[in-house]
Amino acid sequence: MSTLLAFVDGSVYADSEADHSVWIAGRAALSVDVVHVLGRRVFSGSTSNLSGNISLGARSALLAELSELDEQRAKLAQARGRMILDAAADRMRAGGIENPGTRLRIGDLLETVTESEADMILIGKRGEGADFAKLHLGSNLERVVRASAKPVFVAAREFRPISRVLIAFDGGTSSLKAVDHVSRSPLYAGLDIHVLSAGQDTAEMQQKLDVARGMLAAAGFTPTVSVRPGQPDQVISSAVETDRIDLLVMGAYGHSRIRTLIIGSTTTEMIRSCKIPVVLYR
Repeated sequence: MSTLLAFVDGSVYADSEADHSVWIAGRAALSVDVVHVLGRRVFSGSTSNLSGNISLGARSALLAELSELDEQRAKLAQARGRMILDAAADRMRAGGIENPGTRLRIGDLLETVTESEADMILIGKRGEGADFAKLHLGSNLERVVRASAKPVFVAAREFRPISRVLIAFDGGTSSLKAVDHVSRSPLYAGLDIHVLSAGQDTAEMQQKLDVARGMLAAAGFTPTVSVRPGQPDQVISSAVETDRIDLLVMGAYGHSRIRTLIIGSTTTEMIRSCKIPVVLYR
């Protein structure tokens, strides 16, 4: 059976991640694996650099005490991780998922992503520091999107029913992949699909939009297709508000990492500014 891999942590996004997982699994007939990742630093131990004026006996005693503290810290982290997993699984079962799998993983989050054969990845927009960093994305989000060959569903802070979907379309490979996936996936069946291009209304863009329209029409959709002048981030954000969009679908990180650092990224800006979930395709 196809699988959704849902990453959860102790952030305020935990309930939303569970609720979005229920929605995705119900529509796309996916099983759900819930994963909480503990970084290796939790188990790496305290510094052992006790050189200096500390006597050998005192140094040995201090090392023993630090080792005991490290062990306690690791046990607490694992216990907390299991509580987070159990809470997410309980909420999913209450939403209708019968047997969500749970895994406590020690290691790097990206290793879990690259090793997984899941059909979709779900992650919260921000991590455990969400309340303290409202203008910043979770530190793992961009890394996950860049590493995943599968679509990544970025959960918003709160779940709300999804009926209107906006595909941000620039005619590139990733946006065409997004259109193709929307046309074939049961996740989007019966939803109101909008396709929007930002910028100049050129003949070339109209040709690409015609291709997108045709792909969606062949799948039974009657998409609303439009071109609006302006900068992509501003045009898309405005459309999300004025058209009452519930889910944004777009290609991810089309520019190189270096160029993104210089000029910014429409992808990052959309995730940051929009209060709705985002599905990203590479």
